[in-house]
Amino acid sequence: MQHDNRTGRVAGARWVASPNFDDRPAGTRINALVIHCISLPPGHYGGGEIERFFLNRLDHHEHPYFEEIRGLQVSAHFLVSRTGTAVQFVSTLDRAWHAGRSVLDGIPEVNDFSIGIELEGVDDDGFTDVQYDTLVVLTRSLMEAYPEISAERLVGHCDVAPGRKTDPGPGFDWQRYRRDLGG
Repeated sequence: MQHDNRTGRVAGARWVASPNFDDRPAGTRINALVIHCISLPPGHYGGGEIERFFLNRLDHHEHPYFEEIRGLQVSAHFLVSRTGTAVQFVSTLDRAWHAGRSVLDGIPEVNDFSIGIELEGVDDDGFTDVQYDTLVVLTRSLMEAYPEISAERLVGHCDVAPGRKTDPGPGFDWQRYRRDLGG
């Protein structure tokens, strides 16, 4: 996977443009990567519901849980499926709506200066080997493009929105992820 600094897109990730983004504040330096997890409906994998959710096209009548998230407009820069496929929804040059109200190192509004990666999964379930493989390759590409994203700036949603969010949860192996990154 290769990041294009001109477009903010990553070659090797399928591009699906979400309308749920806006401009980063002027002069913002991207210096953090936030790991999330999502499945729709919760605990179900392999459907197109996550993509439809990020595109504001989810049929809220398909499942009772979808009624609970009706009207939410969210996105992430990337999604890594259980099969290891990477999908990009928002250019890294733009602000995706992934972290919500959040703080990192005392600085609020983490969406302003971060890149969000969703892993298809739930907090207490393990993630697949190919998800880790894709996540590591994608992370390396992003760290090369944005050198201020150091190992210390690879965080979970739970780290930037404690008490509100728990993902990627205990099912995510941080030690493996950091080891595979080489750090």
